Amino acid sequence: MSVQTNVYPTLINAKPVHNADLVPLAFSGFAHFTAMQIRDQKVKGMDLHLTRLRKASVSLFGTALPDEKILDSIRLAIGGGQENMSLTVTVFSPEGEFSANSMGAEPAIMVRTAPPSDGPAGPVRLGVVEHERHLAAIKHVGEWAKTYYLHRAIEQGFDDAAFVDRHERLGEATIWNLVFWDGDSVVWPRADILTGTMMGMVQRQLTRLGVPQQHREIRLGDLAGISGAAIMNSWTPGVAVTAIGQNKILEATWLMNLLRQAYDAEPALAV
Repeated sequence: MSVQTNVYPTLINAKPVHNADLVPLAFSGFAHFTAMQIRDQKVKGMDLHLTRLRKASVSLFGTALPDEKILDSIRLAIGGGQENMSLTVTVFSPEGEFSANSMGAEPAIMVRTAPPSDGPAGPVRLGVVEHERHLAAIKHVGEWAKTYYLHRAIEQGFDDAAFVDRHERLGEATIWNLVFWDGDSVVWPRADILTGTMMGMVQRQLTRLGVPQQHREIRLGDLAGISGAAIMNSWTPGVAVTAIGQNKILEATWLMNLLRQAYDAEPALAV
């Protein structure tokens, strides 16, 4: 069966999905994924996405799919859809969870496509909650706490939520990486976080542009010395943050332009 054109296809193991194929995923939280934006049938940072999937699969399943097998599925989804789209690659065990059979078994791969997204325009205000994601370095599914805390933040008059850990360090937001500007350099929070693919692209391009960067622990009390802040994920290299909890932050247009410049410098390549 061929993939139809002018749709946003979903594939499992490079084949169009039928309802029965989704049952193992619908009742499983033992899976991981990566998300990307496709523009003109090209993608940025594919090496970072493949590395993320490989490392997570080895950690969860004890084995990883060959990069080329993943790329074949992505190519098929892109070729059967529209030029611009959101694309998510989910890797899961067909044996499901709560079973030793998933150890060492070859994982399955689902590629899901949807309309493209550029994220919110911003600026945004972030509420603060103490929360630490389990296995923070893995982008795994089933993290309902992120939506829960998003809802609580909105009820309190914020747009989203930022997390502080048991050491009172700011780490990340619900589905976002945090980044700051201290007047001299770009500052990445040091904590147990997921290193985003957008974060990785921006970091390496800032290095090539000669922009100073540092990693350091950021606590709420440190925000008085911060000149700008932003959130980023696969949708966008930067959305301005103007408050974290009760701490107001100036909207840093210059930081937004710098993050966008770094993202624009990352080459978009055909898969």
